[in-house]
Amino acid sequence: MRITVIRGSPHRHGSSNMLADSFVRGAEEAGHEVVEFDAAHSDIHPCRGCDHCGMNGDCAIRDDISKVRDMLLGSDMVVFVTPLYYFGVSAQLKMVIDRFYSYTTRLSGKHLKSALIVAAWDSNDWTMSSVAEYYGTLCRYMNFDDQGIVLGTGCGTSSMTERSGFCERAYELGRSLRD
Repeated sequence: MRITVIRGSPHRHGSSNMLADSFVRGAEEAGHEVVEFDAAHSDIHPCRGCDHCGMNGDCAIRDDISKVRDMLLGSDMVVFVTPLYYFGVSAQLKMVIDRFYSYTTRLSGKHLKSALIVAAWDSNDWTMSSVAEYYGTLCRYMNFDDQGIVLGTGCGTSSMTERSGFCERAYELGRSLRD
């Protein structure tokens, strides 16, 4: 299976990217091909809502969105990786998701498998409820087949994340995937 991992953290060595690294290691050990897109360090601009694309055509904005579009349209699964920013995905990841608009018809027609990996400083039981609901709605709308969610609470620093057990959960998620 070909898996596209979209990383949404501006912190290359931060907690959510540590979880992503663990997931990738598990997925590759299980024999999957993983390609990655770093949304936080790419030239991505917000959707203008111009409808030039008509939800199934070329986007009027010329930036790196074509790279992730091609990756996703050539994949069997997408994994969204993000730090929790004010109870949602990072702005960098949100821009990529919003730009799905230009190829919604093609992308939703693929019925991709999907997963969500989030790291948050807080460990309150309600911390991740909004981001999990957002992801669930995205899956329903885009016809994604959820394969699992890792909600890394109490992962505010790299050392906290290493001690949390969430790296192992992300690894196991990647390792457990079947074609």
